[in-house]
Amino acid sequence: MRFSGWRVIREGLTGNRGWGPHWRDPEPKPAYDALIIGGGGHGLATAYYLAKKHGLTNIAVLEKGHIGSGNIGRNTTIVRANYFLPGNSAFYSHSLKLWEGLEAELNYNVMHSQRGIINLFHSDGQRDAAVRRGNAMINQGDDAVLLDRAQLRAMLPYLDYDNARFPIYGGLYHARGGTARHDAVAWGYARGADRLGVDLLQNCEITGITIKDGAVKGVETTRGPIRAPKVGMVVAGRSSQVAALAGIRLPIESHVLQAFVTEGLKPCIDHVITFGMGHFYISQSDKGGLVFGGDLDFYASYASRGNLPAAEHVMEAGMALMPMIGRAKLLRSWGGIMDMSPDGSPIIDRTAVEGLFLNCGWCYGGFKAVPASGDCFAHLMATGEPKAEAAAFRLDRFRDGVGILDEEGSGSQHNLH
Repeated sequence: MRFSGWRVIREGLTGNRGWGPHWRDPEPKPAYDALIIGGGGHGLATAYYLAKKHGLTNIAVLEKGHIGSGNIGRNTTIVRANYFLPGNSAFYSHSLKLWEGLEAELNYNVMHSQRGIINLFHSDGQRDAAVRRGNAMINQGDDAVLLDRAQLRAMLPYLDYDNARFPIYGGLYHARGGTARHDAVAWGYARGADRLGVDLLQNCEITGITIKDGAVKGVETTRGPIRAPKVGMVVAGRSSQVAALAGIRLPIESHVLQAFVTEGLKPCIDHVITFGMGHFYISQSDKGGLVFGGDLDFYASYASRGNLPAAEHVMEAGMALMPMIGRAKLLRSWGGIMDMSPDGSPIIDRTAVEGLFLNCGWCYGGFKAVPASGDCFAHLMATGEPKAEAAAFRLDRFRDGVGILDEEGSGSQHNLH
């Protein structure tokens, strides 16, 4: 079943009776060539690229809930490639290029909107930092434009430019950045993987990882044991728990990140905007809701809900930046479980167990990384060697300190990234 404009028109004229399921609901096989633990964006993308690029179709994705029920459906949908350090910038540049061709690749509308991202700065020091970051982005091959106060006011007239504490000096404009529909990304990759023969096993929770003579042999699940010589762990905030089933202790803390959306409003915010003096970011969805978020809740938790002090903190930052949003009614909020690494950068690597692979530590950067994460993790699982764009994301950097990727300069404290 392929999507097209003509197909949509035909189905609309015939009562939409011709649409079929997007993917199968198969029973688990006793054995596969590879297993992916985690049916979120990263896991589904890994399965898709394993099948599409490496010809491994006898594989299964194991998801304890339903497809897309985790962080892939609990985020603020931002897509960007405005990283500074070499180990990160090449990876996110690669991811953005994949985003730009994703809808044609999957034959699925993920609602990728390159509306542009503007990172505001509020001091001379922040302007200097924006200049350095912009030059690094351009050197990587991505786009960056430094906007002064007058240029910014012409684009974003509704901001509070003369705030006594946080006057706005200008912004760094990344035109190719934007947003995408989070759950549609999961559905698109799930549909694409299924069409290539991948089994998507929902309501299939991992209860154990079978290891013999230093090599992985398969997993135990709530739907029975499944054998496989290769297993990839891609479970975001649950990474520490799943890795513990294999006797592995990860340098990961899990924290809650809240997000919020208002009632639907007429179009008023055309870009993604970030506040330089507070961790606050905002955009407007296609349905009209203002979608925004800020800092973590700053305590370790596996609960997909947040606390009121953190919500209040985010609202204060939003009101300082653009007081007009105080008139909007908050519609709902939700929380995602962030797998926070010590340096704020991810891990895509082999483990000490032969055949067991790890993909985690995405912190705030998980959604925008989905295509490149899947592509690079699939390459690692298929070949045993890291892809060039993800070569810096080694697990052992936290043991010896070599290659630490502290993108924000926050030190080795998980909840500051």
